[in-house]
Amino acid sequence: MKLAGADVGGTFTDVIVVDTDSKAVRIHKVPSTPEDPSEGLIEGLRSAGDDSMRVDFLAHGTTIATNSLLQYDGAQVGMITTRGYRDILHIARHQRPLHYSIQMEVPWQDRALIRRRNRKVVTERLGPKGEVITPLEEEEVANVARELKDAGVESIVIGFINSYRNPEHEERARSIVEEVYPEAFVTTSASLFPQFREYERFTTAAINGFVGLKVRNYLVHLRERMRKEGVKAELRLMRSNGGVATEEFAARYPATLLLSGPAAGVLAGAHIGNASGRTKLITFDMGGTSADIGIVTPHGIAEATARDTWIAGYPVLIPMIDVYTVGAGGGSVAYIDPGGAFRVGPRSAGARPGPASYGLGGTEATVTDANLVLGRLRADHFLGGAMTVKPELADKAISNLGSRLGLSTLDAAAGVVTLVNHNMANAIRSRTIQKGHDPRQFTLVAFGGAGPLHAADLARSLDVPEVIVPVYPGITSAMGLLSTDLKYDLIQNEFMLDGEVDLDRLNRDFKRLDAEARAQLKRDGVAEDGVQILHAADCRYVGQGYELRVPMPAGELTSESIKRVWDEFNGLHKEEYGHAFPGNPIELVNIRVVATGHLPKMPEVPPPSAGSMKAAQIGEAEVYFAANGGGLKAHKANFYERSQLPVGARVTGPAVLLQVDSTTLVPPGASAEVLKTGDLLIRV
Repeated sequence: MKLAGADVGGTFTDVIVVDTDSKAVRIHKVPSTPEDPSEGLIEGLRSAGDDSMRVDFLAHGTTIATNSLLQYDGAQVGMITTRGYRDILHIARHQRPLHYSIQMEVPWQDRALIRRRNRKVVTERLGPKGEVITPLEEEEVANVARELKDAGVESIVIGFINSYRNPEHEERARSIVEEVYPEAFVTTSASLFPQFREYERFTTAAINGFVGLKVRNYLVHLRERMRKEGVKAELRLMRSNGGVATEEFAARYPATLLLSGPAAGVLAGAHIGNASGRTKLITFDMGGTSADIGIVTPHGIAEATARDTWIAGYPVLIPMIDVYTVGAGGGSVAYIDPGGAFRVGPRSAGARPGPASYGLGGTEATVTDANLVLGRLRADHFLGGAMTVKPELADKAISNLGSRLGLSTLDAAAGVVTLVNHNMANAIRSRTIQKGHDPRQFTLVAFGGAGPLHAADLARSLDVPEVIVPVYPGITSAMGLLSTDLKYDLIQNEFMLDGEVDLDRLNRDFKRLDAEARAQLKRDGVAEDGVQILHAADCRYVGQGYELRVPMPAGELTSESIKRVWDEFNGLHKEEYGHAFPGNPIELVNIRVVATGHLPKMPEVPPPSAGSMKAAQIGEAEVYFAANGGGLKAHKANFYERSQLPVGARVTGPAVLLQVDSTTLVPPGASAEVLKTGDLLIRV
């Protein structure tokens, strides 16, 4: 059986093809094609080998939904909501993102996903328990649907108050809208994720409607391209929760794809770290456009909570792996802002025109150009020599930047690298120190095309003692796509106090959610023995405005097992916030069911057959590093072909390890060792 993983990023498209029988692995990295992302994906498959088009299974990570939201480039969206609640999306939580900024931007107002003129109200009202207070006026729904159609709206969101307790009105409104305007992309808030907090629920539904047409059209186009190229693979899309979904599910709920690519990277990083016996990990995926940071602890991969799940300034109320993205990549542009400050990112040169050194018309200095100037990249080994870069163009771009800053070309290049490293280090601190994790107890797992080049410097600045670089760092996220399963999250609101728990109701609701999950997986073609069901609950102390997710025991809940849930909650609260209130009343807010359906996995692949230290060394050259007393110092660094390094080989810095998909930098004072898995361990 042939499996393929394809991760389409902003700068490069990464493809891995694995034969589960022979365990043969083929990897390829091609420039992304933003105008038609499917072109880069197909080209990546084609470049990975003649038989790569005959894959049986294709897992795909995509940035279509993410870019649509980040670039504010989506559908014209309309909304139908309860009378009196037209402006929920504008009022929000009365939060000010930056209290004292004179240039403060309020995304939900400045970049409204649904303009006020396209937000329509109808008569209906549900009570807090889902009881019908005012029936839905169906004629009003039909009338406003016609108004939205005439206004050129392409996507319609239906969001009613308290629909998370009873979706009946939303579903009836959906039926009416689809009768009146069958071409519209329709989203109901309760079907996406039925939770209380109407602002967040409505905004999540608005995001789904905003990105929906782009994602749906892309999937239709991709399937057509695959058909023309003879690719008959079963297609699955990576979701933000760390699982994959069918084409049909992804097309209906595209908001679940917002962290499609980054989530796969965290999964792969966790697997790689655990394979070497490490359970406290910082995953660091630096590509051409951005860097993604995830945290793994002995409890597993950190998941985002409802209060801090924000993308592009909008709250997203769906399950997600906790991934923090910063605009720092190989293509990040270095510039001087209007106030005269020297900055790097978040703007990226992307795949077109790319860094100045690509010779595709770009003239602005980027991080890649700076690394070329400092000797940390080999022009004759970019993408294994498959891509030509021009060092003289990098010199020119960095020199132009330096002249404006009053710096030499080398100092300007060092400044670019220092700034981008500071940006990424601060991002890692926000996910570790600010959340109570001591980075000195963690291992940095560095991947992405640019990650291994910056990892050692980052680790030193954070006091992280060691770095693991995977065998194929440039396509690690694509590998992560082949380590996941179909995954569905179901939720039911409960609102029960610990002293008033209705066990019969909880058990009844869990059984209903279990049945729904199993039915969905059965429709996806998963056999019963390939299904796994996990239970959890969202709990909080009475009076709190946020919840913690607590694992629930399998099977029937009893008075004894529910007591263990309260003890578990107290322990988690202590671990997360440094304090707990045993004895205080606890509220069970939601119950959750996480259902996974087994999919084919990438087998454990032995490391590439290696040669010897002598065969691996391909020369030496000057590489510039920061000197202890300040400034820069040139060091003679050994250059190695990483694939030729045998297991157990040790390399002392300064050294540069080259491979087709990435470059690893071992600075002076650091050392690297090839582990038995083929991964590289750098002690900084």
